[in-house]
Amino acid sequence: MEKNIKISIGILLTLAVSRFIPHPPNFTSLIALSFYVPALLGLKFLPFVLFSFIFTDIILGFHNTLFFTWGSVLLIGVLSKYIYGSVFKRLCGACVGALLFFIITNFGVWLSGFYGYNLEGIIKCYVLAIPFFGYTLISTILFSLVIETVYKYRNFYKKLTP
Repeated sequence: MEKNIKISIGILLTLAVSRFIPHPPNFTSLIALSFYVPALLGLKFLPFVLFSFIFTDIILGFHNTLFFTWGSVLLIGVLSKYIYGSVFKRLCGACVGALLFFIITNFGVWLSGFYGYNLEGIIKCYVLAIPFFGYTLISTILFSLVIETVYKYRNFYKKLTP
């Protein structure tokens, strides 16, 4: 139980720090955590990722697409259990998670009506979001590499100690 509390606090702190410190738009640990926490620790930790995201949203402020963001976090976490294997597969899975986040959340933005409910509006919505996707993808790759490194050295250290 104590281990679960430490992991939960670690998830919250990692996500909060990456969302609260000054950063480029969409450059956070969210997608990497959404993918890796359930993939490496199990689906039982997915609610902690979602709670951490909701908690930081309470502080940062709610928006009209939060159900799309929260829903994409859940979907990425559930799908991570099916894209587990080599480091390369996990990195690719995390990148697929970033793409899913882009597709789902920007569909929510389009549904808000700002761009118009037509083909031109949905195309404009997605095209204008491409720079944000770049930051999401770069941060997902960087945070994934950090998680992979910590995971590798943790397992290496466990083999050294009796």
